[in-house]
Amino acid sequence: MPRIPAVESKKAGLIGRFMYRYARKRYGAVPDPLAVTRHHRGLSFAGGLHELLAERASKTLPASVRELAVYRAAVQLGCSWCIDFGTMLQRLDGLDIDRLKDIDSYATSPKYTEQERLAIAYADAMTATPIQVTDEQVAQLVAEFGEKGVVELTYQIGLENMRARTNSALGIAEQGFTSGDACLIPQGKARG
Repeated sequence: MPRIPAVESKKAGLIGRFMYRYARKRYGAVPDPLAVTRHHRGLSFAGGLHELLAERASKTLPASVRELAVYRAAVQLGCSWCIDFGTMLQRLDGLDIDRLKDIDSYATSPKYTEQERLAIAYADAMTATPIQVTDEQVAQLVAEFGEKGVVELTYQIGLENMRARTNSALGIAEQGFTSGDACLIPQGKARG
């Protein structure tokens, strides 16, 4: 249970109820981070809009590369909510979620492409404290994905660091998007 309770739909305000309805339609349930942040209506709206805009703008990288890097950051930070939700998003995007069990051995596992390995290693370097990103690593990423792709990758990993740290601080834990009843929508319907 979160350290700050979720705001019920009837107390979420007009915009909040719209956001909740949109989230239920898209994900099968209202994500706990949305319901908790609704205590601060301005940040709730800004965060929701930011997430939609960041998602729509992030189309340079292959989905598997971007999603695996984001997932790895969540794993490294131990955010069970992010891991749960990220697994669902990968499933809904038609990606192979069985290989997520091998994420810790990504460097040697045949289940990952070289592009995916580079992105996951970058997520590790960005998520470490202190950050361990090197000039050589960025140069290798630019050679593989181009400058626009590296900016997208960096932004998405940084965004996941913010999400994971916020959720962990607020005590927001897994919600059942992966295996529970929360996500009843069929594969291919989540992204818009």
